[in-house]
Amino acid sequence: MGASADNGFKIVVVGGFGVGKTTLVRSVSEIRPLNTEEMMTQAGETVDDIRQVSGKSATTVAFDFGRISLDARNVLYLFGAPGQERFWFLWDRLFSGTLGAVVLVDTRRIDDSWYAIDRLEHHGTPFVVACNDFGGPVHAGEDVRDALDLDPQVPLVDCDARSRQSSKQVLITLVQHVKDRYADPSARTGLPRQEFV
Repeated sequence: MGASADNGFKIVVVGGFGVGKTTLVRSVSEIRPLNTEEMMTQAGETVDDIRQVSGKSATTVAFDFGRISLDARNVLYLFGAPGQERFWFLWDRLFSGTLGAVVLVDTRRIDDSWYAIDRLEHHGTPFVVACNDFGGPVHAGEDVRDALDLDPQVPLVDCDARSRQSSKQVLITLVQHVKDRYADPSARTGLPRQEFV
């Protein structure tokens, strides 16, 4: 695929600390993703609550960036936002010009998703909620929907952020949700009518 495109569509992946945002961007990007991960240090232990992400040794401090070509003229640009509360001030900037967003959720820590959903609703940004598989108990979709007080129109899907196919399906769900939300997305945004492969 060429290095340039006529239309670039921005998607942001948000969610709590350690839910798999960097992993999702890495798994689906066609280019080597740009990331701003840094090693976690003892100094951060007083700032970030790492009790529920004990195996985590690095964290995103600005954003992750990946790219997916839809066709010769259209690309998706993926931005993975940092999850710690101290970096939330970056989110409003990342949401600017966004086609839509993925809220990645660890169902063991549902409360970590509230801020992301609140900010997206505040900005009027279309989003889907993807429950990342961490090998724990599977929660029924409606239980998660109720716990997050999601609008019935917001798609809720299960995913494994490590899997390219699973992550791709999350993005397809988001693009379809955006298409459904707007009567004629190809006329309004230049979105291609085909799904990416």
